[in-house]
Amino acid sequence: MLYYKTNGKILISKFKYDNLQPITENDARKTRGYIYVLNKQNPLYSRKTFCICHPSLMFLENEDINLLQKKDTQFNDIPKWILGKIKERKVVSINTEYPNWEEVLNYKHPQKWRINIIGLGDVGGTLLTGLRMLGGDCISSIGIYGNDMNGLMRWEYEANQIVDPFNEDNYPDVKIINESDIFDCDMFVFCASKNVPKVGSDVKDVRMAQFEENSKIINVYARKARESNFKGIFAVVSDPVDLLCKVAFLESNKDSDENMDFKGLSSDQIRGYGLGVMNARALYYSKQNPDTIYYANEGRAFGPHGEGLIIADSIQSYDEELSSYLTQKALNANMEVRKTGFKPYIAPALSSGALSIIATIKGKWHYSSTYMGGVFMGSKNRLNPSGTEIEALDMPDKLIKRIETTYQNLKSIL
Repeated sequence: MLYYKTNGKILISKFKYDNLQPITENDARKTRGYIYVLNKQNPLYSRKTFCICHPSLMFLENEDINLLQKKDTQFNDIPKWILGKIKERKVVSINTEYPNWEEVLNYKHPQKWRINIIGLGDVGGTLLTGLRMLGGDCISSIGIYGNDMNGLMRWEYEANQIVDPFNEDNYPDVKIINESDIFDCDMFVFCASKNVPKVGSDVKDVRMAQFEENSKIINVYARKARESNFKGIFAVVSDPVDLLCKVAFLESNKDSDENMDFKGLSSDQIRGYGLGVMNARALYYSKQNPDTIYYANEGRAFGPHGEGLIIADSIQSYDEELSSYLTQKALNANMEVRKTGFKPYIAPALSSGALSIIATIKGKWHYSSTYMGGVFMGSKNRLNPSGTEIEALDMPDKLIKRIETTYQNLKSIL
């Protein structure tokens, strides 16, 4: 391994960088802060940065669903002081094929986050309510933006009046923002949507029905994020979550001639919030069946918010039949709500949206979609100050096969 130092930061790589100052390992090991591992991969299929939480991630040759699988390989060639840093989550991977990779070295994790939301419909409004009520200790302000000024004023009035009378200071301030300010924040939350099928319609895949129109909308904001040189989290809540994340990534990284230059949103900046409610729905139905009551402690959810979803009844004692049962229950749960004459937006806005966003901010485990080699794939993960950490598990072959099938299907769509 080669060791470098720049602006007081310690860098490690297998590659030689002529523009960096070389140092010895003894000099490198003296640092008390983060260390940065430099890699070279095609930006189209890899993240700009992530948390190295296991030695196997130090010099990855490719990123795909292998990120979800636990590695038992011994790494005796890695110095103990680096292994210690990995255990402390103080090792950051950087892909130097991104043109602006050095910006990662100066990243500062927010103490309290400024959040801006676009789209104050059923989902956006409910999500805002959740963030206002529950985010006081981690969110400093919530900006709201949309085309309906009366609607915005209504939410500004109402949300700021959600108060515990004896704890009135512990709530993020909600304010209407201008279009020019939508990316002046730490997290941009995309809740805008068009063509949501009406209750009673015979559309089977409600989420995919919105893809074309919502792609056009997110395209605009992805390019605005590029123009604003946005460095925060671009959070996607609108359906279909996982595919819209990919649209945002691709469109923000095109220059004026439609060439990919990777000067827009890096893939690790984009997160999709749709899997949280699928886990919640699986949990709801698991409690109604004595054969699946253990899901809360042993089960996991993977994949998209919709077709291709994977619910595993248990990681330790995986049962294909019971897993398929819970998967179908979770997939069809929204249609059960529609049968009552209402749109199913409350649980998604809170389980996938507000609660998962707050967990992200706090660095807690949650479900969201992150980039895995060309696909935004939902899984359990957390956002550390050093970057995203994806939970890696020792999974049975049958479950891995299901995940691989979903992964390839998502890859083939976009």
